[in-house]
Parts: sequence; C-alpha cells; structure tokens
Amino acid sequence: MRSLSLLLLLPLVAVAQPPDFPAPKTFPPDDATLAKIKEKTTELKKATEKAADPDVRVYLKAAEWIVKHGEWFTDKSAAQTLAVLDAGLERAKNAKEEPWLKVRGKAIIRGYVSKLDRSVQPYSVRFPDDFDPKKQYRLDVILHGRNATLTEVSFIAGKEAAKAGKKLDHFEVEVYGRGNNAYRWAGERDVFEVIDAVKGTGAVDETKVVLRGFSMGGAGTWHIGLHHPFTFAVMNPGAGFSTTREYIGDKKFGTQPDYIEKCLRIYDAVDYAENVFNIPVVAYSGGDDPQKLAADLIEAKLKAFKEPHSFTHVIAPGLKHVAPAGEWQAKIEAEFQKHLKEPRPEVAERFRLVTYTPKYMGGDPTTRGRWAVPFAQLKQYEKTVVDGTYKDGKAVITTENVRLLAVLDFKLKDLKAITVDGQAIAREKDRFPHWLENAGGKWKGVELSEPNPKMKHFPWAGPIDDAFTREFGVVPPTGKAWHEDAAKFADARREEFAKNWDKHFRGELPTGKVSDKPSPQWGANLVLFGDPQSNPVIAGMLPDLPITWTKDKLVVNGKEYDPKTHLPVLIYPNKYGRSSGGTYIVINSGHTFREADFKGTNALLYPRLGDWAVLKAKPTKDDPAGFEVVDAGLFDENWEFPKKKLSLIHISEPTRLLHTS
Repeated sequence: MRSLSLLLLLPLVAVAQPPDFPAPKTFPPDDATLAKIKEKTTELKKATEKAADPDVRVYLKAAEWIVKHGEWFTDKSAAQTLAVLDAGLERAKNAKEEPWLKVRGKAIIRGYVSKLDRSVQPYSVRFPDDFDPKKQYRLDVILHGRNATLTEVSFIAGKEAAKAGKKLDHFEVEVYGRGNNAYRWAGERDVFEVIDAVKGTGAVDETKVVLRGFSMGGAGTWHIGLHHPFTFAVMNPGAGFSTTREYIGDKKFGTQPDYIEKCLRIYDAVDYAENVFNIPVVAYSGGDDPQKLAADLIEAKLKAFKEPHSFTHVIAPGLKHVAPAGEWQAKIEAEFQKHLKEPRPEVAERFRLVTYTPKYMGGDPTTRGRWAVPFAQLKQYEKTVVDGTYKDGKAVITTENVRLLAVLDFKLKDLKAITVDGQAIAREKDRFPHWLENAGGKWKGVELSEPNPKMKHFPWAGPIDDAFTREFGVVPPTGKAWHEDAAKFADARREEFAKNWDKHFRGELPTGKVSDKPSPQWGANLVLFGDPQSNPVIAGMLPDLPITWTKDKLVVNGKEYDPKTHLPVLIYPNKYGRSSGGTYIVINSGHTFREADFKGTNALLYPRLGDWAVLKAKPTKDDPAGFEVVDAGLFDENWEFPKKKLSLIHISEPTRLLHTS
C-alpha cells in the first residue's frame, strides 16, 4: 500500500519546538547511607573479581556511576542504589547457576561488554513464557524515551521492582542505549550490540525482528530503521523527530556551513524515507502531539515516491505526547501481524536502497534481502541508489552516484547474468566479479583484497564523529610539547572528551600507549592528542597525513597558521589498520558536539567539524576547551582537500581507483 492512515490524517502541525531539559534536582544521600553504598560497592567489586559475568558486573557499574556523577535525581535514588547492590551481590553468589535466566513473566537485567570501549552496558530482556531454546521466536527491540533522571541504577531498579506482566510469546528487549542520545553514535551501536547479545540465545528468528520506540525512542526508531532497512521486519516509530532543522525550528537552527549541512544527511532520517520500499513502517502519533511532525514529514516525502511501499500512520485523536497503549497498541500489533506472516527472503526478487553515505549501506552485508551493496560514492553526501532485480538467474541492477559496487554473488543461486546500468558484466575466470568499479560511466570488475586508503568507502567515510562508533583507543601525549598554550588546549580537549564520554556515553575512555612504530596489527581507531613532539604516534603518522606540522609552521588546506595558538583536528584513514575493513586516525578531537548539546535536545548531537578543522584556542575559566573555528570542511572522495577539478580515471593497480587532476 502506498500510504494508509487508520484514522483521518490531520493537517501538518506547526514546527515542533524542542523541549528544554533543565538539570534535575538532586537528593544526595546522608553520610551514613553513602558510606553504606561505598561499603557494599567494595564488597561487590571483590565479588566480581571471581564472578566476571557482565550480568553481575553491570550492577557494580550502576552503583559506581551514580556515585561518580552525583546522579541522585529522585528521593529514591539512594535506596535504589542499595537495592541494586544487594541484587548484584545475590547474583555474584549464584553466578555459576545463573538462576535469573530462568525468570519468566517479567523482564530481567542483563549486561554485555561493548566492543567500542570495553565498558559494561545494561539491557533488559523478557523471555517468551514458553521459552524453549530449540524454538525460534520473534524479537521486539524497544527504544525508551528521554528521561532526565535516567541512570543505570534507575533502569535496573525499575526492572527489578516490576510486577509480572501478561503472557508473552516473543522476546522483548529494552535497550539502555547509553542514556539519552536518541540512539546516535555509541547509542546506535548499543542497539546492535544488544541485538547480537540476545541472538546469542540461539532462539531468535532473525526474519522477525521488530524495532519499536516512542518519543526519543521514536527518533531512534526513525533513524535506525530507515538507515538499516534490511535488519528489521517492521518498524514502529512513535513521535520523536526525523529531521534536525524542522525539529529545532528553521529560524533557530539558522544557516549552517556546507560541511555541517552535508553531515546532517547522516543524522536526518527523512532523507532515507524511500527505504520504506524495504521495511514496512507502522508509525504512531497522538493527534495533538507536536511531535506528530516526525511522521508527517516522512509521509510528505513519500508522496512523490511512486514505488510500492507500506507506510501506515496510526493516529490517536485528541491525544498529546502519550505512548500507545490499550486499543492503540492493539491496532499497532494488528498491523505488525500483516508483515510478520512471511519471513523476509534471503534474496529479494527486488530491493531498492537509498543512502547518502557509505556508512549506511543498508546494514551488515549478510542481512537478508539485498544482494548488491554500494561501498563508495562518486560524490559524497549526495543521493545514492542501488536498485536490483533478480529473476530466473538474471541480476539487473541500476545505480545512481555509485563508485564501487559489491555484488553478493554467493547469495545468488544459479546466477547466469549480471547487468549494471544497461551494461552486461562479463564473467572473469569462470565467475562473475564480486567488485565492480564505475570508471567514467563504464563498469569494470576489480580485485580488492584489502581496503583502499585512497578512497572514501565503507567503513572509511568520516566525519570525525564516526570514529567513535567502532572500537577506538585514546593515546595521550607522553613528552614535552612544542608550545605550552597549544598543549594546554589539546589536553583540555582530551579531558572534555573523557568527561562527556563518561557522563553521556556511560563509559571510560579506553586509553593507553601505542608504539610509535606503525603496525598492521592495530585493530582499533587511534585517537591521538598532542603534537608531533609530545606524541610519538602523531610523529610516526605525520608523513601519511595531508598537513604540514612543525614547531614553527602549521599548514592545512594550503593555508598557514601559527602552531603556538592553532591546533589541527582531523580524521584520516590509518593505512596500517586492517581490522574490519580499515581503521581511522583522529587527531586532537573527541565528539565535535559539546556539553551544552548533550544537555539540550537530542537533535543537537550532529557533527560540527566535518572531517577536518583548524581551531584557535579561546579558553575561559568556565571553558578551558573553548575555541574558535578558523577553518573546517570535508575531505573529498579521495581523502584529499577538495580540488576545483576532479576527474575519474581508471588505474589498473587493484587498490587505486581514483585519480585527481
């Protein structure tokens, strides 16, 4: 169906003004209670040395973080912390038997160790009441709304104290998402790490995974569902936001530099609306909810989309910002059932993927449905389309703005012919090529045994913030810097990154030393702070970076700056990193949005500096990491500073596919 409203679609509402989020009041425990919390924390810490199960360690992490950040947001916080510690100690005693895994009728808390930063993160899962490890069950992934008083303690305590619910015939998992970030960046990664953890039971039907969320969870559902349209059987966003500018307000958002506008095509779900071709949408809105705008904007975008798709908008007249319940949840579930009758096929007869960055190429290549993947673009942050039809052994593909295409021929049984943009692809050595390069409008098979460090492609596409969605390690300076003021600024930026990661992404920065000798074994993104004298790893990498940086001269994008007062920040491919398709080097930067953005609406957590920038230190007493952006931008499709003229020339060497003139 093209577009269906179960009830009369109301006119577009006015631009939704994002709510203010003042810091919540705190209710610190008295000295005696705090001493008791610290005593039990020490006891649990000792217990976890023997019982290292993340299902136990997550209780310890909750208690440590609430004390560390003074997050006593309700008058029950201290009592909840003690209860969480008691529950953790009880688990530690029974770690071998894991009796909590036998609980039915209510959600239980579990933990996993994130690959990003080795932190322990919580989630809750409710098993089907008739759980049998030999069966396969539907999985509902639930994304919670924003809650200024949310902590690991409140998340765990709420599940521990909950009463049994009605019978359930499927898994329900609620993602903590590292707090309140609308499931962006590390929060997005959290969703998929939780899904992988639940799949570890071996009882999840991967063809029947439902993504659900309301408010901030609705924003996360719009974002994740439309960016990963082959992972889920159906998505159910409620309220939230689907575009930054309209949610914040055009006047308030104002005119942004080109590199920020382009990076919004990573952040805004509305640009990916046409991916409903691959994933049915059952949206929910209160009729009087300003956040109904999120679904309205998607629906408006789809009016010009003539391809078959399923978009259902369940609207509850007279309701404001209220999550679906009762009859409305029943209507939504009835819509789910229409899309869960048949599993998604391993190979779709037809799929159509839209993306604006190789970061979002539809999900993991092993996901069901699609069988051709856009790995690189001719022009970054522009609309990119891969449309494939497979029938009777013939694969017919049309593309838009695709530079490097992977045809997953191992999925296509009895493959007889491949046509791309009207061009027949010849067999090579009795098989069709897996990789196809668009060279001047002609497609040619290429051999790619390893990532090409001279091309922006999955997973090397930037911007700076992308480095913190995969495993990374921070390398601080170890020696004396060239210039004291610049060194203080670099240190302030590192300290700000550590503080924000700890508080807002709920983990400690993975920090350590790395030899200054390049090594192909480096499997994580390297985040380097300092200058070439204070940090030997920066010195070792400098010959591979597109900047000149000495004690007396800093040259970035052809312009010279004083290194005493200016600091380069950038992201760049690490040619020595070969883990999972390549790794990044990041110089002098954590996330490019700042503390004030975390405290505001989640729509503010978009990239601010693109791939590179030159910052001039402007420290103040209240903001030692304050700065002025002197220049910033994006590298081109070859990881070079943009040139006026760009020509595509095929080069026979297998890992060099683009030449600039």
